[in-house]
Amino acid sequence: MSNDNSGWYNPISRSLLPLVCGLVSIALFIGVWEGIGANPENPIVQVLPPPSKFLPVLLESNFRIGLGSQSATIYESVFITLFRVILGMTIAFLGSVTFGLLISLSQWSELFILPILGLVAPIAPIAWIPLALVIFGVSNLTAIFIVFMGVFFTLTIATVAEIKKIPLNFLITAENLGADNFARWRFVIIPAVLPGVFTLLRLNFIAAWMAVLAAEMTGLRDGLGTVVMTGRNLFNSNLILLGISIIGITGFAVDRLLLLIQKKFFWWKV
Repeated sequence: MSNDNSGWYNPISRSLLPLVCGLVSIALFIGVWEGIGANPENPIVQVLPPPSKFLPVLLESNFRIGLGSQSATIYESVFITLFRVILGMTIAFLGSVTFGLLISLSQWSELFILPILGLVAPIAPIAWIPLALVIFGVSNLTAIFIVFMGVFFTLTIATVAEIKKIPLNFLITAENLGADNFARWRFVIIPAVLPGVFTLLRLNFIAAWMAVLAAEMTGLRDGLGTVVMTGRNLFNSNLILLGISIIGITGFAVDRLLLLIQKKFFWWKV
């Protein structure tokens, strides 16, 4: 066998292979979908119209979704949904790391607080919607609160677990090099914790994404969840499929962005 870097063994080929395969699979999926929808008498077309049917809805509506003064452009809907989920996840990430570090300062804190976190963490983010509506009403704070509650407890538990996984010889080495308690936390413990917690944050993004969309379906005038609800209220399958497609594409793009951030800023654990 040749040891050159040609063909499939070329690093460039290996990096392009997932992209090419992904594009081909998506193209085949859309092609089959369009093929099924080519027959207008097919009952499936009424429920799941192909992209050639629902994509023109954007052009026909001048990229606006909704009725009258309640309408919003699709760009505004994407932006406000991203704003809500990213702000909620950012607050949850910073808060969970801080709270997890504080819990780890005392064994008694772990013994008394971790069981409570373990009890609350499995609660689905959507379950917090009624409480959020009572506290904040129909507002941006409702969506941000739901995202926060959906990931904060899990990330806090993960922070404590990551601290426990730090090899003892790391701390001993830092102490032998003259590091005080503050220096050990700053240069050893926190850098060791952040990559693992951020990875879990990225994995929990899907749950947070679904939670904020569910919150937007409770009556907010804008956001991608509102696009789907508008389609449902108008019995418009084209609008529903349009909203679902934009939700999927936007969610995938954010996940890839989080993966890029993980590789760029937490490279020592990637």
